[in-house]
Amino acid sequence: MSTFVPASRVSRIKVSPSTAAAARARELKAAGRDIVDMTVGEPDFDTPDHVKAAAHAAIDRGETKYTAVNGTPSLRKAIINNFERRLGLRYGDNEICVGGGAKQILFLALMASVENDAEVIIPAPYWVSYPDMVIANEGKPIIVQCPQEQGFKLTPEALEAAITPKTMWLILNAPSNPTGAAYSRDELHELGKVLLRHPEIMILSDDIYDQVWFKDEPMTTLVAAVPELKDRVLLTNGVSKSYAMTGWRIGYGAGPAPLIAAINKLQSQMSSCPSSVSQAAAAHALASDQGFVTDSVKVYKERRDYACRRLNAVPDLSCLVPDGAFYLFPNCAGVIGRRTPEGKVIETDLDFVLYLLDGVGVAALQGAAYGLSPYFRLSIATSMDAITEACDRIERAVGELR
Repeated sequence: MSTFVPASRVSRIKVSPSTAAAARARELKAAGRDIVDMTVGEPDFDTPDHVKAAAHAAIDRGETKYTAVNGTPSLRKAIINNFERRLGLRYGDNEICVGGGAKQILFLALMASVENDAEVIIPAPYWVSYPDMVIANEGKPIIVQCPQEQGFKLTPEALEAAITPKTMWLILNAPSNPTGAAYSRDELHELGKVLLRHPEIMILSDDIYDQVWFKDEPMTTLVAAVPELKDRVLLTNGVSKSYAMTGWRIGYGAGPAPLIAAINKLQSQMSSCPSSVSQAAAAHALASDQGFVTDSVKVYKERRDYACRRLNAVPDLSCLVPDGAFYLFPNCAGVIGRRTPEGKVIETDLDFVLYLLDGVGVAALQGAAYGLSPYFRLSIATSMDAITEACDRIERAVGELR
């Protein structure tokens, strides 16, 4: 009997820590444990009824066949109009790609371009999948630490220092998962000055949380702030977070036509096209009344304000107030070195999140998974009742440390 041996690209990467943590929380719940799951970056809201109705209508019209690899004309039009309406950006039809979630677009962009240890600059804290996506595609992640003192943001000086002759991409994610940090227009201008000096570098702008925005100043993105970079930026987004459509699996990208063509070629051999019904729903979501987005952001902001206030009142914890997205990234340096009621020393942020899970039933993720310690990540895309209960339990758990 033969034994399967996975390809080296599989062996080089790890399972997504956030996926693993969510699975562990589900297992414990199924076993009867009282778990408050704060790991999942998925809105607790249902997809808006008018978006679901658009999907039903598409089915009734018989729109259940293959579509073009780069999406239906109506979806591409909705994406183009959405970028122009919100950000003042104009793209042509040949500059748009559509995939099974923004995650697929990111992976395909790297697959289309990275090889032979090409370097990809990734500011940390980072979304857990970025380094493994680069590694899976034979690239080399270059991790740049962005400490809390810098607002968890990349500085021009740090960017310049990380650039080498092998640098191919910079990944920017704002508002960020896990910190919710975002860049002002002035900060983007300063980063742009560095990038304009290095015309060989492409920029992967992951804006999936850009509509979950809490600041008074309007949200912007690198392409809008530095238009001279437009032919070097792949702007990625999707409907999962802003429209509570995670399971519909529609993401999209806008960027230079040659890169878009390469992504579409890979997509043609990988999945042919995204779901036709999901595309109809996404087109409607982007083009219709945006009241759902506005209303949900108000709720996220209330949750953010409450949770930050509670966590910042806990001795030995502190939490920077995020600009957007629906995550908190509290600092737990104050608990490192302390002992649990059972006598175990908390040496790392992983020890702390395991203590929260085993001791008080709060599922969180360790900062090390995002490239910066000692922190832990909490999702506030859940109900206020769950957030309140989690804060109560975290406060009790920290109070029991010796």
